[in-house]
Amino acid sequence: MNYMTIYKTSLADGLGWRTVLFVSGCDHHCKGCHNRESWDKKAGTPFTEKTKEVLFELCKQTDGLTLSGGDPLFNANKDEVTDLCKEFKEVFPDKTIWLYTGYKYEEVKDLEVMKYVDVVVDGQFVLAQRDTTLAFRGSHNQRIINVKTNKEMKL
Repeated sequence: MNYMTIYKTSLADGLGWRTVLFVSGCDHHCKGCHNRESWDKKAGTPFTEKTKEVLFELCKQTDGLTLSGGDPLFNANKDEVTDLCKEFKEVFPDKTIWLYTGYKYEEVKDLEVMKYVDVVVDGQFVLAQRDTTLAFRGSHNQRIINVKTNKEMKL
């Protein structure tokens, strides 16, 4: 798995202070995507054990981890993202994981990674439904799902 960047802190990518990992690879190719350079799974830098150590160190100072991209659930990313989320919850059981994906929640809810994810922001970005006033998402079709309750959050 490759990644584009890591944000040490963000308030725009989930509730509270978040550390954000932007992975490479996406096959949705949404019109108006703000991160087109991340579509190529070979873009960015390889995610290594050292990268994970840095990421976890940053997470010590925040409320949790947000995975974005690209798409963390892009086929080439799924296994490593699952392993990362599992280890994150072992190290930080009281911190949350938010995951952004272009897939609908119903398509991915049974994946192993969902055992570790707290919140999913689902659905492809739709330029015609863009709204910059929405919390934590870019278009009206996207939903914020509490994975533990399987219910949409109204934020």
